[in-house]
Amino acid sequence: MADTHCYLPIEPCTILQVEAWDKTLPAFEAELSRQLGAKLPAAVGETESLGGWAIIRVAPRRFWLVANEKARLSCSIEPELGSQLWLSEGRLRLRLSGPHTFDILRACVAIDWQAEEAKPGRAVQTSFHHVPVVVMRTAEDACDLLVPRSFAQSLGEWVAEVAAPFVTGQGLIVGAAPHLPAGILSP
Repeated sequence: MADTHCYLPIEPCTILQVEAWDKTLPAFEAELSRQLGAKLPAAVGETESLGGWAIIRVAPRRFWLVANEKARLSCSIEPELGSQLWLSEGRLRLRLSGPHTFDILRACVAIDWQAEEAKPGRAVQTSFHHVPVVVMRTAEDACDLLVPRSFAQSLGEWVAEVAAPFVTGQGLIVGAAPHLPAGILSP
């Protein structure tokens, strides 16, 4: 029997945003790469892996360092090169996976999932019901949605409603972040 489950855990998400000033990009990139010990994504939407972190280039001078697990990171941007800001308190991660992931997301966001920009290992900024989100494609049938904390419940409910025709019985498995009441996104 085919898998009719769709998994949608909602989790806290550690994100550090770092951004270069207008005239400091080459020096900023060199210093950030040195501190991280990793190659930086070259173009907007590209990602690189660094241990338990994903490095996403979300804008020409801006990177998000996103923890894939409880990983530690030591990074300190000199004020003359740019800025850094922890976004963790303001974002949650909705992890969507299963055979109908992109059938469900087609009803939620305007992304061409066959385009090179949306292949696994890429990130796309888009709008989900007028809410800005970053969608990280993590596998052929999985992605993470980095959403504003204040909209996580309503976006999760929206996904649950859209997923209903694609899953059977207890097919939609939704998990709430530890600080949210259990069952908050029950369809």
